[in-house]
Amino acid sequence: MTAPTPGPAAVETMTAIVHDEYGTVPEDVLRLAETDKPTTSGDEVLVRVHAASVDRGTWHIMAGLPYPIRVAGFGLRKPKYPNPGRSLAGTVEAAGDDVTGFSPGDEVYGICDGSFAQYVRVRTGKLAPKPVNLSFEEAAAVPVSALTALQGVRDHGRVQAGDKVLIVGASGGVGTFAVQIAKAFGAEVTGVCSTTKVDMVRSTGADHVIDYTRDDFAGGQRYDVILDIGGNAPLARLRRALTPRGTLVIVGVETGGRWLGGTDRQLRALLLSPFVGQKLGTFISSENAQDLAVLTELIESGKVTPVIDRTYPLSQVPAAIRYMQEGHAQGKVVINVAAPAS
Repeated sequence: MTAPTPGPAAVETMTAIVHDEYGTVPEDVLRLAETDKPTTSGDEVLVRVHAASVDRGTWHIMAGLPYPIRVAGFGLRKPKYPNPGRSLAGTVEAAGDDVTGFSPGDEVYGICDGSFAQYVRVRTGKLAPKPVNLSFEEAAAVPVSALTALQGVRDHGRVQAGDKVLIVGASGGVGTFAVQIAKAFGAEVTGVCSTTKVDMVRSTGADHVIDYTRDDFAGGQRYDVILDIGGNAPLARLRRALTPRGTLVIVGVETGGRWLGGTDRQLRALLLSPFVGQKLGTFISSENAQDLAVLTELIESGKVTPVIDRTYPLSQVPAAIRYMQEGHAQGKVVINVAAPAS
């Protein structure tokens, strides 16, 4: 008797945000759906996502703007990745054959492509053990924003003990981390934010807070290092606030241009820098496990604590992105993937 031919294996599914086309309105281009559960191979691990987070890059990946982001690998005509989520925290479900250092059940955090989902593949080079003193929601707030802050303060600002540091945009996701990291490095930190966010920025440890709606940060004090995070102040104004040998690090821009998106200011800074005494520049953050480990040390020592403004369930990712993009957030906006849909 001939043995029956086995049928195809059932495909496991999961709930995820799906991103089929570019667009600037979250509700128009993001939807909740059942999709295939990913599998892993090589140096990848499968992570059951407990929480993810939103940052400025989330909107840019969703919108495909400015256009150079598409050339950079996120898809020319349509999104390359399943959804715009990047940061995550969760539990290892399975590991590829080449994985060492991670096993099923390990609590981890890091960066991936498509973290607005119940499961996701993550390369081990962008993953680290979750800080033991953080919840999954708190840990998910860290990776993209805190890595950017760390590299801006340490590698590009080269902040040292005793430096006077100005952080423009101190109330956002990157800014709240940058204030704390600069303080951990021994700097005297001044944060710049709007009126409603002054108390929160002060609570992160800033020595001084400037309300930009009332005072000009370039009106008096000179700073050894300025981190301009997501601002659009003219280059000349930023330079006026620097010491003659000071360092300006432009971390982000939010002018809304479709082609350059404000990066023309960054380009001008790079072109001008060789001809002046001040160091003017910008950078693209490196996503790596080594710096995640540095952040873990800062977090577990109590020197850095994530600031979370709001938490949304997975079904409300579009609302979370809209809230962040409208400038309301004080600190990070987090997605609780494990929360029941509402």
